[in-house]
Amino acid sequence: MKETSAIAVLSGGLDSTVAMKLARKSSRIVLALTFDYGQRAAKKEIAAAQGSCQKWDIPHNVIELPWLAKITHTALVQKERKLPKFNATELGQSKDREQKSAIAVWVPNRNSVFLAIAAAHAEALAADAIVVGFNAEEAAAFPDNSIDFIKTLNQTLTFSTQNKVKIICPTAEMNKIDILKKAVELDIDLEKLWSCYEGGEKPCGVCESCARTKRAMQVITPHTPSHLKRGKQ
Repeated sequence: MKETSAIAVLSGGLDSTVAMKLARKSSRIVLALTFDYGQRAAKKEIAAAQGSCQKWDIPHNVIELPWLAKITHTALVQKERKLPKFNATELGQSKDREQKSAIAVWVPNRNSVFLAIAAAHAEALAADAIVVGFNAEEAAAFPDNSIDFIKTLNQTLTFSTQNKVKIICPTAEMNKIDILKKAVELDIDLEKLWSCYEGGEKPCGVCESCARTKRAMQVITPHTPSHLKRGKQ
């Protein structure tokens, strides 16, 4: 059987790192791409992604998208805008609040832009697939994290790439707890990942991404790891 090859879209966070590690079981990862669109956590994300790629001997490129930073009004980029804050126990209590949070951190067409660029790299390298780390939990608020989004883009890629590059997502049907359990099974060093929206010395502990990770961690382990304790709970 012919070995398949893939490009990974790697943010350096929990979901994309687990997805890439799972994909390595059936595909050779020929390149990982990390995107810098001026987000607060860009330096931290890039460093985390580089660390994983060095550990697993995967080539890594950083794609800079300064134009995306200029056109967006997201709190992920504009530091004068406040990021929504959550306690881990507040998640799932208010759909309206979580929808407002999603709007606050929305970047115009971001995932489509990322995947179009990744598809161009995949086609140029004759890679069969693009690996992404979406999850079912966040797909409820972010439609561009959903299985339907992946299916729709895969239809588009049959027309836009000669080798019919396909997007694959090993974590698409998992929630954050499932993904964290898988990270433990795969012996991924959680301390070396970066999933926080902020770019400080340590994760803030109170952005929505940190809150989701904390909630999952509280289910799996009796104590929250030290690197997630900075935020007020």
